[in-house]
Amino acid sequence: MARAKKQDAAPADDSLWLSATEKEAWTGLVSLILLMPGRLEAPLRKVDLTLFEYLTLSHISEAEGRQLRMSELAYLTNGSLSRLSNVVKRFEQRDWVVRFPDPTDGRYTIAALTDVGYRLVVDAAPIHVQAVRDFVLDPLSATDQQALARIAAKLKIRPSDLT
Repeated sequence: MARAKKQDAAPADDSLWLSATEKEAWTGLVSLILLMPGRLEAPLRKVDLTLFEYLTLSHISEAEGRQLRMSELAYLTNGSLSRLSNVVKRFEQRDWVVRFPDPTDGRYTIAALTDVGYRLVVDAAPIHVQAVRDFVLDPLSATDQQALARIAAKLKIRPSDLT
């Protein structure tokens, strides 16, 4: 938010305002947060997936046995359990995923990728990877990519932060 000063008003408390450097960092981040998902999602429309759906399927595909607890999947996709449950329900209707109680702890539900779901991920992955290269990685140097990874790790919300 830009600082608005009236000529006859007392100076505002500087702690309430961002410095020029802070504002540049903040507005840059907000632009990325708002614009990047659309850029990364548009190519996935070729395979009738949203970015959230692709990330959900992808995380399951990378897990041991192609299965994950729903709570872990919600964390990995940065989605609520209710949103994830609705998406996985649609996946079940398309035969991409099956859900079942965790055999080691029945309080949890496992989402497992079917062979049909895995083939979809394999088909969608090159599309997603190309978009990530085009819009995120290729514009950055190796040093920039390392800095981005370091910054993202610092800003990432962990499950312990949510309690």
